[in-house]
Amino acid sequence: MIHLRSTVLVLAATAAALAGAVTPASAEPGQNVTTTLREAINSLPVTAEDRTGYQRTAFRHWVDADRDGCSTRQEVLLDEAVEPPTVSSRCSISGGAWHSYYDDADVTDARSLDIDHLTPLAEAWDSGASTWSAQERQAYANDLDDARALVAVSARENRSKADQDPAQWLPSDPAAHCRYLEEWTVVKSRWGLAVDPAEKATLVEIANGCPDSAVAYRTAR
Repeated sequence: MIHLRSTVLVLAATAAALAGAVTPASAEPGQNVTTTLREAINSLPVTAEDRTGYQRTAFRHWVDADRDGCSTRQEVLLDEAVEPPTVSSRCSISGGAWHSYYDDADVTDARSLDIDHLTPLAEAWDSGASTWSAQERQAYANDLDDARALVAVSARENRSKADQDPAQWLPSDPAAHCRYLEEWTVVKSRWGLAVDPAEKATLVEIANGCPDSAVAYRTAR
């Protein structure tokens, strides 16, 4: 089944290509970028990580940005459901079904799902978000503008991942590695985040075993 956010993503990518999108090196905030996976990885800046001063509360998350009664968590659950759940007052969700691509698992209880920040909040802080404003960090933590930023996955898989980068953790399903690598790269690219040397080396190594697929996104900052 094609999810709504996935459909929007494909249409956005096509529109970006038709609009003559720019490359990662020349992109400015709010611009469409078309590139390949390996080019996107090669364009990521490399710096040492620094977690000094990090607190999870620096990233206000699960807000109701459009004030429709559904928090960011609930919006992702609704968008990614492969069988639509029932939604009652205050956006309470029951029933429905989801597919956790990290571990190739089908889930029928929303309470068994976590909404994963594809690139964890702590990792974002390490990679550049420590210098952002509170508003920018909130936008990052509730990013519904790109379907790759937030993903509904089984709680056990998300908690196994914690705040680790691909040099330290990959999805338990090997078939998910190329998708995960691409989504990680897109999130870092969209938000202008850096990678550390071990992370960059891992991205390059894994990408060598993946198709050098076309990648399209709109820069967030």
